[in-house]
Amino acid sequence: MRPQDVAVLMRIALWGDRPWRYADLSQALKISQSEVSEALNRCQAARLVDPSRRRVFRSSLLEFLTHGLKYVFPVQPGAVLRGVPTAHSAPPLAGRIVAEQEVYVWPHAGGSLRGQAIEPLYPTAVAAAQADPEWHAALALLDALRVGKAREQKLAIELIQEAFNAAPYAAETPELARTGS
Repeated sequence: MRPQDVAVLMRIALWGDRPWRYADLSQALKISQSEVSEALNRCQAARLVDPSRRRVFRSSLLEFLTHGLKYVFPVQPGAVLRGVPTAHSAPPLAGRIVAEQEVYVWPHAGGSLRGQAIEPLYPTAVAAAQADPEWHAALALLDALRVGKAREQKLAIELIQEAFNAAPYAAETPELARTGS
C-alpha cells in the first residue's frame, strides 16, 4: 500500500453512496487519475474495496486505521515552523482535547500556526485540505492516529467511525458484498 491509497479509501468511505468518478477523486485529493486507479487496484488486492472498486469495506478500513496506520505510515515530528494545523491541533480534535501538548503542523509558508512539522500523509494533502475543510478534518484525524497518544487515537477512531456511520452505505463486509445482502 501507498499513503494515497488510504486517502482514496477515506474519501470514498466519507462520500458513502454518493456517485463519483475517478476524476472526482483526482480533483478532491489533488492526485492524478492514474494514481487513483492504481490505488484502487492495490486496495482491491488488500481486500479493502469491493471488486467493482466502487465501495470501501468500511469495517476493514477502520480495522486497518486502528491497528496498522501508525506502523505502515509512521511519522516523526520535526522542527518547529509555520504550517497548517493537523492531528490534535486541527478541528475536529482541537476543540475536544485540551492539553499542554505540542502543536503539529504540515509545513506550509502560508500556514496559520507554528508547531512541530509532520510530513503529510501524501504529498498533495495540504493543497487538498486547504480546498476542503471536511477533508482537512479527515486528514487531521488520520494524523492523530499516526502521531497521537492513546487518548487522541481513541477519539480519532470514534470520530472516523461516526463519519462513516453518517455516510449512507450498503455493503459493510466482503461477505455481505458477495452474498448481495
